[in-house]
Order: sequence, then structure tokens, then C-alpha cells
Amino acid sequence: MTSLVGTAAFAQGSKQAPKLVPQDQSGTITLDVTRVNFLYTVTDKKGRFVTNLAQEDFEIIESKKPQNILEFVAETNLPLRLGVLVDTSNSIRDRFRFQQEAAVEFLRSVMRQQDKAIVVGFDTSAELIADMTTDVDKLEKAVRGMRPGGGTSLYDAVFFACRDKMMQDQPMHKFRRALVVLSDGDDNQSRYTRDQALEMAQKADTVLYTISTNITRMPSDGDKVLKYFSDQTGGTYFSPFKVNDLTQSFENIANELRSQYNVLYRPEPLKTDGLFHPVDIRVKGRKELQVRARKGYYAPRM
Repeated sequence: MTSLVGTAAFAQGSKQAPKLVPQDQSGTITLDVTRVNFLYTVTDKKGRFVTNLAQEDFEIIESKKPQNILEFVAETNLPLRLGVLVDTSNSIRDRFRFQQEAAVEFLRSVMRQQDKAIVVGFDTSAELIADMTTDVDKLEKAVRGMRPGGGTSLYDAVFFACRDKMMQDQPMHKFRRALVVLSDGDDNQSRYTRDQALEMAQKADTVLYTISTNITRMPSDGDKVLKYFSDQTGGTYFSPFKVNDLTQSFENIANELRSQYNVLYRPEPLKTDGLFHPVDIRVKGRKELQVRARKGYYAPRM
């Protein structure tokens, strides 16, 4: 048995990929008590990235109070820590090839030498198909070797990928963490809830880019789940109908991941209550500009 970071472990068979096994939530999450870090992007009304703003252009509001920015930098070259989460359940069997091609396209278009990625498949349970690596060929082989079957444990996959992999490299503000989720969003097997999965993503400072495999052109409850994950973490929801439609989407994701602003501030008043604290980042006097960031952070409990 191979140990994971945190409290989870792999249950590994002779020929099967290791499964991510649910345990308790007592894994240590290291947070700076005195300052909060936010990575975010700014776009105009046409969705174009705005990368020429300065510290004085922004304001951060927490608990209805403006916060004092301690550090600010335009991040253009942060190393990436990526997770590609592929739905392998029976419900997407007829779209599985589409998902595989999409996942491979993303990895080949985004990965650079300094970046690392994992591949996770999820049906009845979540399985780590390829561990954190810089080897794109290994990641592609893992994706192409996946086969569909079983239920859907989307929430477990997000929870474990964030807790056991996305938080490995420290300090957290030196890396950009993102999950790309390819799924219909219809979870029916997870032990963790949607909100528990979201909480772990927020604690891991991980943005979710969700890609729907729903090809009916009618929004489903699963699509609402995928959009919720993206909205709450500062990511983007996509609903393409063929792999070719993803080319521009993946280019946008790559550009966004490398066109970030990074701010650090000390919350006033400082609270160590273990609760979620909503945060609003705005561009002063520029209502036509949209800031995309996670909706807040979990304070450490002291």
C-alpha cells in the first residue's frame, strides 16, 4: 500500500489503478494565520484578460471592511499543479471517447517543463490513474487506458484530489492549482457532499474548470453542479459539443492560468474561528471589469 499525503491511502490491486480510500478529515492543512493569499484574473465585457492593472486599482472587502494589501504582483509564470478528473461512469459511456480526447488535448496544450499534473478517474469510486508528474506522455497513456463503468463519485474525486495532491507543494502562493473536470455532473456514489468537496477545494486554493459532457443542449441538474463548482472557486464552466470546440476553451484556460494577479493581506479584524469568510475583490471605478476569484477562504481554527 502506498501512502498519500494527508490521511488517505491507496488500496492497490495487481492490475487496477489505486483507489482513493475515504478516511477521516484530520489531515493537516497548513495556513498562514496572519495573512490571506488570493490569485485572480480580470476580464472585460468581451472576456478578454486585463493584465496591466496596478495595486492601487484594486480594493479587497472582507466583513464589509476594506483590507490593506500587503503584497501585490502580476503573476505571469507561476508553476502549475493540475488535476484532470475524468468521469468514467456508465452514464457517460457514449461520450467517453470525447472526454479522453479532451483531457489529452488539455494536457498537451497547457503543460510546460515546470508544471506537474495528475489524472483521476471516477465512477463508483475515485482512482488515481497517474500520480503527480511532469511526463505528458505518461499522463496521456493513463487517460487513454481508462475504461467506463459504474456509478459516479464526482464529489469524492474533487475532495481527494484537492486534499491529497493539490496541497503537496508549499508555500501555497508559489503555485497555481487547478482541476479540469470532465463529467455530466450527476453524482450518485460519493461519500462526501458537494459542499464538503467545495470546502476542500477552497482550502487547497484550487480553481475548478468544469467541462460538461451533456450534449442534449438542455441544461441538467448536473450542469448546475459543474457551474456551481466553477463559480465558487473562480473558474469557468464549459459546455462544448465536440472536441474541436474545446481548442479555444483550452487556450483560454492556459492564458488565464498564466495571467494572474496575486495579493496578500492581513485580515482586519483577524479571526481564527475555522469558518468561511466571504471576500470581494473589485477594480476601483471600473464596473465594466470582472474579477474572477474564489469567493472567500476558511480561517484556521486556533
